[in-house]
Amino acid sequence: MRSDRIKKGFQRVPHRALLYSTGITPSEMKKPFIGVASSFTDIIPGHTGMRELERFIENGVHSAGAHPMVFGLPGICDGIAMGHRGMHYSLPSRELIADMCETIAQAHAFDGMVFLTNCDKITPGMLMAAARLDIPSIIVTAGPMMTGRYRGQKLSFIRNTFEAMGRFKKGEITKKELQACEMGACPGVGSCQGLYTANTMNSLTEAMGMSLPLCGTAPAVTAEKKRIAFESGEKIVEAVRKGLTPRKILTRAAFENAIRVDLALGGSTNTVIHLLALANEAGVKLPLELFDRLSRTTPHIVSIEPVGNYYMEDLHWAGGIGAVMARLKRKIKDNPTISGKRIKSIIEDVEYIDDEVIRPLNKAYRPEGGIVVLKGNLAPRGSVVKQSGVSKKMMRFKGTAKVFDSEAGAMRAIMGGRIKPGTVIVIRYEGPRGGPGMREMLAPTATLMGMGLGESVALVTDGRFSGGTRGPCVGHISPEAMEGGTIAFVRDGDTIELDIPGRRITLKVTEAELERRKKRWKAPEPKINEGWLARYAKVVTSANTGAIVKA
Repeated sequence: MRSDRIKKGFQRVPHRALLYSTGITPSEMKKPFIGVASSFTDIIPGHTGMRELERFIENGVHSAGAHPMVFGLPGICDGIAMGHRGMHYSLPSRELIADMCETIAQAHAFDGMVFLTNCDKITPGMLMAAARLDIPSIIVTAGPMMTGRYRGQKLSFIRNTFEAMGRFKKGEITKKELQACEMGACPGVGSCQGLYTANTMNSLTEAMGMSLPLCGTAPAVTAEKKRIAFESGEKIVEAVRKGLTPRKILTRAAFENAIRVDLALGGSTNTVIHLLALANEAGVKLPLELFDRLSRTTPHIVSIEPVGNYYMEDLHWAGGIGAVMARLKRKIKDNPTISGKRIKSIIEDVEYIDDEVIRPLNKAYRPEGGIVVLKGNLAPRGSVVKQSGVSKKMMRFKGTAKVFDSEAGAMRAIMGGRIKPGTVIVIRYEGPRGGPGMREMLAPTATLMGMGLGESVALVTDGRFSGGTRGPCVGHISPEAMEGGTIAFVRDGDTIELDIPGRRITLKVTEAELERRKKRWKAPEPKINEGWLARYAKVVTSANTGAIVKA
């Protein structure tokens, strides 16, 4: 056992003395040590219910004959961090989480790891750590939040808070109705109800085989989630005894399956940078172009809020991720999973699929997947757009550029009524390096939708979008402005053309003119030049490589 290095031999008397001081017994000292990395916190709704899940994981580990040791990890709630300096820290926190998991697991020589997570950057950070450590590991995602209710209508976080701001600004709802949304949109613990980044990543974690069946969708408040936590505790001990490690699960086939499921769900574009980063840790080559190639042959069969009118609870009762994979079974590749079953076996075990929530392939919403990659002179290394959230009218769009060097500047213009139909909003210097931290742009995109501009205004950025974004919004423009990418040379009044079916994004400016602008361009001063974000900006890579940190 790996833990023998801290507990066997006369040279380890001091180590054992410290371990005994924690209350561990001599009989427990002989068992495998299982680290339980918990991201419990009082401030993230998706994580406030984790104390109870920790108990069920511990009990599962004990019942299977090992000794659990819980330790804490930080987390950020993107919804709370959004729209101010805090959002600079969100994506970079993924690297901190991965590094801290690695640090604690190696320093204490755990035999196996349970990662208890739920939200945005925390889940990919823990997955990256699992792949990097390559010791037996299982992911437990704490589950989605239930929807709220107001006068018989379902409420959810994005539509009934962010988009409600735009509706209130237009006078479509009263202050009392806005306050009702504020109080009722998030009725309890769990990750936000729609297919935003947290729930998309949790679904893909299950699709890759790193969590147990139904873990990705089982609601946070259910007894089922507690049973999954308990069984995960048991399974990690089994994985330790069998030597089943993450890199045996996180194969190229696992990543392709995850991408297929993501495309079928119409999930968050953030999964692109997270899967690219995870593949890097797992030693799997995963080019950005693969997302687009698979998108052409993967139909969009599930439409969950913010795109559709279903929620994660509906997807769960409809059969969950296993049912989605069963719909795609001819396109899904067989692969081992942490459950001990292979993917094809899990698919065969699916007994029920709700045809309304998870449509048959011949009744798909679209013949292609939810996410596509656009290239062109504005994004030579690629950009991404969630076409599942774009109306047919806006799949091809030509507009006049209105350029902002920050999200805040764009937001002031939107709220001030200065954005007119026919505009392409360009938000730059918000990439991994320029932000720094590649902030999410949920506030401007949701406000545009709430103000009724989703059918007449597009937005492009070297930053990224929340999973809650809908409308013609193109993110991850690479190379970013801070690297001297073309987006740095766009001027007010330029024409930008989007052709999503043709996978093109074009700045209608001659190469000669672009060269002239490039020669006159000088990188601006960093927005943040102190603290660890200043160091992060010096080593982070572009979005098309997963915004990973390289020394």
